[in-house]
Amino acid sequence: MASPRSWVGSRSRGRNSEAENAEREAGRHVELFPEVGDFDKIWREHCEDEETLCEYAEAMKNLADNHWAKTCEGEGRIEWCCSVSREYFQNGGKRKALEKDEKRAVLTAKSVPTTSVHPISKTEDSSENPNHSSITDESLHPSGKIRLLDVGSCFNPFLKFEEFLTVGIDIVPAVESVYKCDFLNLQIQQPLQLAQDAIDAFLKQLKNPIDSLPGELFHVVVFSLLLSYFPSPYQRWICCKKAHELLVLNGLLLIITPDSSHQNRHAMMMKSWKIAIESLGFKRFKYSKFSHMHLMAFRKISLKTTSDLVSRNYPGMLYIPQDFNNIEEDEFSNNFCYIRSDAEDEQLAYSFMELPDAPYDSDSGESQASSIPIYELEDPILLLS
Repeated sequence: MASPRSWVGSRSRGRNSEAENAEREAGRHVELFPEVGDFDKIWREHCEDEETLCEYAEAMKNLADNHWAKTCEGEGRIEWCCSVSREYFQNGGKRKALEKDEKRAVLTAKSVPTTSVHPISKTEDSSENPNHSSITDESLHPSGKIRLLDVGSCFNPFLKFEEFLTVGIDIVPAVESVYKCDFLNLQIQQPLQLAQDAIDAFLKQLKNPIDSLPGELFHVVVFSLLLSYFPSPYQRWICCKKAHELLVLNGLLLIITPDSSHQNRHAMMMKSWKIAIESLGFKRFKYSKFSHMHLMAFRKISLKTTSDLVSRNYPGMLYIPQDFNNIEEDEFSNNFCYIRSDAEDEQLAYSFMELPDAPYDSDSGESQASSIPIYELEDPILLLS
């Protein structure tokens, strides 16, 4: 589900009244961000407020159908998810990633001969999967359709793409094809020991609402404008952990989070997210920055997640700027409409003039939207200071 709390405050002048009304209605989500409180209780009460949730779902569908689709420059967020999935599963992206893992494992073994190779790179990619030279069909790409879970789906935008077997879930679906599900409290069961066609048949017969799902069920999990909807970093962490459990080995987690700032303004926050999410057993495959959002793809490289949560505080690293804002004193007025200054508009326009059309190399530190390197700090403690 989209997060108006994050993007409403960044919109500029001259918006049409219909879009503003829809965003104002969607902006009720701001109530989820108190200074302090029992976030689990806040979330439960929010999920029980069906009237507000239905109004929100209608407003978000209106924005998506009548505003976002018309104003998005070039490739939109849904199209980005589709293109990344095709690149990874159908056009050799997964094979290249696995081959890179193998090379890293060999280099690690040569440089540290007395230390065993890390199981993420060697053991799980070779023993859990077939060896790289004989990888075919399901081990490289799904033998049938790509099984995709769209969390916070609202209006099920992936349903129209033939290559996906889509399951859309939301706490308040805007269309009948989306299942009602509170993902934060979803129960994860043991994986199904079935053939691929039987798993596909299982997904086509799901009952509504969904309270539980088997693990290792999906090739792709999508969090499109979802994580910033939750009022605490720990809840975002739980969502990412559940996504890890629901993905098959080498599956993709696609995360889109709103941000109208220039490329590097929140680079440290994105680095913090990368460290936290990779600690669960992911590795970043791709990163892009659009005008109003960050787009990230992570692949599941380990069947197990870390248990070292206290010393590194990984859940706390999934923060957003709103976590530190006092709602009564921040930039948001009562009508949830923030106007950028002329200087901010000029700075934003100038930054977009220098955006090249270059592909993103995850290992280079450069994004698809900018040639400016994102400098990564290795010490996560510095990220939170």
